[in-house]
Amino acid sequence: MAQQRSTISIFSAVFAISAVNDKRRLIRAKSDDHFECIMQNKANSRRAEMNAKGFSQRDYENKTGFGVQENKPKQSQSGNRSQNAEVRRQSSVICSRSSVLWPGRLLIGPMLPLSKPGNDQYHRRHIGRCSSTVEHSFRKAGVEGPNPSIGFVNLQEKHNSLKETLKKLERVVIAYSGGVDSTFLLKVAVDTLGAENVLACISVGPSEPANQLQRAAEVAKSIGAELQIVEANELADPNFTANKADRCFHCKSHLCKVLLDIARQRGFNHVVFGTNYDDLDDFRPGNRAMQVFGIRSPLAEAKLTKSDIRRLSSEMKLPTADLPASPCLASRIAYGIEVTEQRLRQIDEAEDFLRKLGLAEFRVRHHDTIARIEVNPKDIKKIAAEPLRSQIVDKIKSLGFKFVTVDLQGFRSGSLNEPLSDEEKRKSL
Repeated sequence: MAQQRSTISIFSAVFAISAVNDKRRLIRAKSDDHFECIMQNKANSRRAEMNAKGFSQRDYENKTGFGVQENKPKQSQSGNRSQNAEVRRQSSVICSRSSVLWPGRLLIGPMLPLSKPGNDQYHRRHIGRCSSTVEHSFRKAGVEGPNPSIGFVNLQEKHNSLKETLKKLERVVIAYSGGVDSTFLLKVAVDTLGAENVLACISVGPSEPANQLQRAAEVAKSIGAELQIVEANELADPNFTANKADRCFHCKSHLCKVLLDIARQRGFNHVVFGTNYDDLDDFRPGNRAMQVFGIRSPLAEAKLTKSDIRRLSSEMKLPTADLPASPCLASRIAYGIEVTEQRLRQIDEAEDFLRKLGLAEFRVRHHDTIARIEVNPKDIKKIAAEPLRSQIVDKIKSLGFKFVTVDLQGFRSGSLNEPLSDEEKRKSL
């Protein structure tokens, strides 16, 4: 009986020891996962704070010891274990100094994950990714400094890239409208190349808002640029007035020809447009015309988005930094309805009236006898209430419209492209 009790005790002890070992292994595994999670958060925190303070990617690597890994063939499991051990060792050293280097850590997601050894799939997917979406997320979160830096590209680097591109072009004719993008491009070109090597050409005609020329001329004068007025004469082109989905291609083609002729006559090397990086993703048949005629788009080449340009314009104290976009008036006429001077004048006068009422972001869309007003959703209640409602209806009907409507969806750029099928868009591009 004693021997039997001894055997049971031995088995119990072995079982207890085994259970303890299993528990230790489980704790160790969880600890490793927890460690990696903590280090990931610390790395993201340091990256966020560096970005807010304007650190470059190289500064980040020098501070933390972590950088983007090169593409390498997959290693053996034992090789990965040794590399991971080395990373943990380096991380523990960095972690021990983090309270000194990085007080008040901040974690805002989503952040680019820390590159891990052998993670070539992540490297291929993220290397060179445009950072504008992430930058926008940081600005919304309030994490921004005088020179924000996200990923591989920061705003100052984009700005420098633009200046380097302009230096290579040497002498340029700029398609100038007085808007946010072309004004910023004109300012950087004059500062980089000198006013004698820059010519701003502005197109005037019934498709342009009546108040645009005077304002644009004043801004160009303040920058110190020479301004030349170009008669667009777009209504003489039946392809333009037919108002099909490729209308912008024909209008832009005509402008490209005129500006190239001016450049040749006056000894300028290139013609450039103010197309920004966001415009490349939009439905813009006019971009095809620039490709056909070999026109450069320095802003898009530098990956400068509209928000980037507004921010840099604000730092340069340009009056156009917060100017609402105002494209060609023909873009307000529904496809299939002929573009005429009368219809363009109706739109211009209706929008000028809304502007005087204090509205900043809006469009008057022309659907033949119907005027469809798009405003910021927060302004819908304002224009639907008296006395503005009656004033707007009376004014717009006096211009020749039979019906006046308010789009409950609110203002959105390019809303007339919404009915176009993918096939129609593909043919136009």
